[in-house]
Amino acid sequence: MKKIWIINHYATEMLFKRGGRHYVFAKYLKCAGYEPVIFGCNAKHNSDRERYIEFDKLWQEQIIEEIQVPFVFVKSRVYKGNGKQRVLNMVDFYLNVKKAAKEYAELHGKPDVIYASSVHPLTLVAGIQLAKHYNVKCICEIRDLWPESLVAYEIVGPKNPAVLLLRKLEKWIYKHADSIVFTMEGAYDYIKNKGWEKNIPREKVFLINNGVDLETYEYNLKNHRILDADLDNPFLFKVIYTGSIRKANKIDLLVEAAKKLRGEPIRILVWGSGDQLEQLEDIKSKERIDNIVFKGSVQKDCIPYILSKSNTLFLDPFDESVSKYGISSNKLFEYLAAGKPVLMNQIPKYNPAAKYGCDIVYDMSADSIAKAIKKVYSFDEKTYQSICSRAGLAATEYAYSTLTQKIIDILHKG
Repeated sequence: MKKIWIINHYATEMLFKRGGRHYVFAKYLKCAGYEPVIFGCNAKHNSDRERYIEFDKLWQEQIIEEIQVPFVFVKSRVYKGNGKQRVLNMVDFYLNVKKAAKEYAELHGKPDVIYASSVHPLTLVAGIQLAKHYNVKCICEIRDLWPESLVAYEIVGPKNPAVLLLRKLEKWIYKHADSIVFTMEGAYDYIKNKGWEKNIPREKVFLINNGVDLETYEYNLKNHRILDADLDNPFLFKVIYTGSIRKANKIDLLVEAAKKLRGEPIRILVWGSGDQLEQLEDIKSKERIDNIVFKGSVQKDCIPYILSKSNTLFLDPFDESVSKYGISSNKLFEYLAAGKPVLMNQIPKYNPAAKYGCDIVYDMSADSIAKAIKKVYSFDEKTYQSICSRAGLAATEYAYSTLTQKIIDILHKG
């Protein structure tokens, strides 16, 4: 099994950023002697600039020079936001990727296996149908529980006709895939809760969580540094958050926690942007909260260096209805690679940080977050370094070089 087609509607951003789950999988599969090809949509999701790659034909191939892997852009309509045009873009990709893949196969030969990845289920359906056409295996990767996530984040109600239809489609995908890869450790609990275990045996379900490319992480740590007075201040205890600043991230709690920490040699440093940033800046200014600093956006390459200068890292909270099956936050694995304690809300099961004893738990209140920060601040050096070591050890388990071997093992099963 040498030729592996990876189909991910939203893989386009990975090409531009030279990173991401399937980009890194392709990189290590190539190193192991396989021939991966990535299929993605030409329209970039959530991008205000360079929103699509323009060409006249149905598809266009580009070789990713850094890893020597072909990337096939599949033409679909451009959209902005999460309305009707986005749904139609999904339908476009579903229809067009099948046509493009067949044309690609006529030029380069058929695949030996198809690795189709969500977010949305139509990509998985396309993967299963293409696999049947070529009489090869289809591995379906579930990175998000649709429609479970849509209900959890109150995008639609649980009895919405679209949700009921998606549940039927979800079960059909799980049943017809040759193997199912989840990024959530407790995914089989989810299957059992739905009463689907008779149709979907445990032996066809596998776990490959998200992770971190330690090779790239270490390179960026050494080669992409920034000058920042707060980062370079040896007398400050630095709590760092990197990521979006939107309602769902609950950074307002971090601002309130900062109020409770005034007078301590502790500073909270926030890198990122989002539609709540201006509001939180106003609160900070009006209430004179000077121990939290919003630093704005930064190039992703600089994140490892920023994290390395922290004393502890704040992970925005997870929704309980989804996180009960496990967490697969890319940010968590970057935090683990930094080798620092991770402040996070309590995840009772399937928590990589808790598994290695490097999480510091808070509940959903500013007071609890402030207490968690003070707890880390009060650690003696031996306790602190022990937690840091465990975080670094956890990162090795979730290194993409290790995770890619799990894909290879699945390829050669039965």
